[in-house]
Amino acid sequence: MQAFTIHEGLVAPLEQSNVDTDAIIPKQYLKSIRKTGFGPYLFDDMRYLDAGGLDVDVADRRENTDFVLNQDPWRGASILLTRENFGCGSSREHAVWALENFGFRAVIAPSFADIFYNNCFKNGVLPIVLDASEVDALFEAAKDPAGLTLRIDLEAQQISQASGPSYTFEVDAHRRASMLEGLDHIGETLKHADAIRAYEQRRQAEKPWLFREL
Repeated sequence: MQAFTIHEGLVAPLEQSNVDTDAIIPKQYLKSIRKTGFGPYLFDDMRYLDAGGLDVDVADRRENTDFVLNQDPWRGASILLTRENFGCGSSREHAVWALENFGFRAVIAPSFADIFYNNCFKNGVLPIVLDASEVDALFEAAKDPAGLTLRIDLEAQQISQASGPSYTFEVDAHRRASMLEGLDHIGETLKHADAIRAYEQRRQAEKPWLFREL
């Protein structure tokens, strides 16, 4: 998992509440469990005018020019700004994979669905909760045709911009430490690999009959 320390990037404003995981990555893409290659299908039904699927070449599909990610300068955004209850619906981890594959490192919203929020930390995408009034202010700033660039400092738990107020946010200390180190659950476990191996060796020496091959 890619570590998150300080990230500076362009903000894509998605002015919608209750965006569910099927809108983030539709069900036809759940056949793949590779964790990669989902970026072109992010917000699939919003981005394209034609039906899609894993067997359909994205290059042959017509873009919805009214959708923010199909407009300049937001095609290259790496921070998503959205409204409350983002990531509701089914618990598909593919939703976070699609965001990460597209290039998003953080999502800012007044609230998130719990399972989606947890999945973000497991996959290196930082979910940031701000007050609705602060999100309103960022949406207003994002109306700039040149785009809004934010600097997110996870260690300091602070969002800053070139001109405008800074905002503080809170992340659980354990989750913050894991993201700063780039560790998912497997990575956290492997930090204790020597202790695990020592335990297995001691267990085998103490009770060898448990390790006999049948």
